[in-house]
Amino acid sequence: MKKEQVVNCQFSVWYPIFKQHTIKSLILPLPQNVIEYLLDDGTLVVSGRYEDTHLHPYTHTYTYTHTYTYTSNDETTSTVTDANWIALNSSLQCDSLSDIFLLFKSSDFITHDLTQPFLVCSDQDSPDPVVNYELVLRKWSELIPGGEFRCFVKENKLIAISQRDYTQHYQHLLKQEEHILHAVQEFFSQHIQYKFLDEDFVFDVYRDSQGRVWLIDVNPFGEVTESLLFSWEELTSGGEVAQQQQDGPAFRCTTSEVTVQPSPCLSYRIPRDFVDLSSGEDAYKLIDFLKLKKSQQEDSEEEENAPQ
Repeated sequence: MKKEQVVNCQFSVWYPIFKQHTIKSLILPLPQNVIEYLLDDGTLVVSGRYEDTHLHPYTHTYTYTHTYTYTSNDETTSTVTDANWIALNSSLQCDSLSDIFLLFKSSDFITHDLTQPFLVCSDQDSPDPVVNYELVLRKWSELIPGGEFRCFVKENKLIAISQRDYTQHYQHLLKQEEHILHAVQEFFSQHIQYKFLDEDFVFDVYRDSQGRVWLIDVNPFGEVTESLLFSWEELTSGGEVAQQQQDGPAFRCTTSEVTVQPSPCLSYRIPRDFVDLSSGEDAYKLIDFLKLKKSQQEDSEEEENAPQ
């Protein structure tokens, strides 16, 4: 995996290409002072709501609400799935600036991407590309985890498909395997193949209740991206996955409840900040959290008391 491949997975690069096949989104540049705040241990309270009327007219298959999920994007297209433990509803759904900043400050993924976006790239001797950090607001959609799949593309060929939420067993996946494979392959050949800037990449899709497939995200083809039910050795060597290509992409899902695993993000639910707190160190982020929640409560009370 090279630095250019990481850059090509930036949201603002692929979104214009596949805009009609993904969730409606708004891309905002992330100011330098916000980046400095995210990397700092100090305290900052953000109040007020983010309202953007440009998203209001959009219609979509999914239920529309005036709330947004967000992705903090640099070249690695990172989401803060490691931080949903701190949200009161354990969700990345946001309806205020304070929600967004609380998730920002609670994510190790974000810190990594702000400081080491090209850490595992093979061309370390080449200059780092310019990083344009972005805040991506995406219209909130209730996606059923059993409908999400990760697809691996090598030399512009779809070689493997994995259940995205591999820690759970969904009985319908094995029964619908043929339909899932057909839908994803058709979506890939019609809308994705030869249109992305690289011939090796990984993309996530969602198959809705009507059988329609939607593009959710694009990631680099390499170890920086989770390989889920495959291993990167399988995906890059001439083993079982390569041998199956004549019959189409390899498909894997969690086949029984015996193989169910804990979510890999569970380890982030007791963050380093709280560990430090227990030993008497770094209480600033706890103060952050308490002040943000107090601010949210005050905003909510003001809305309830406002004249109709």
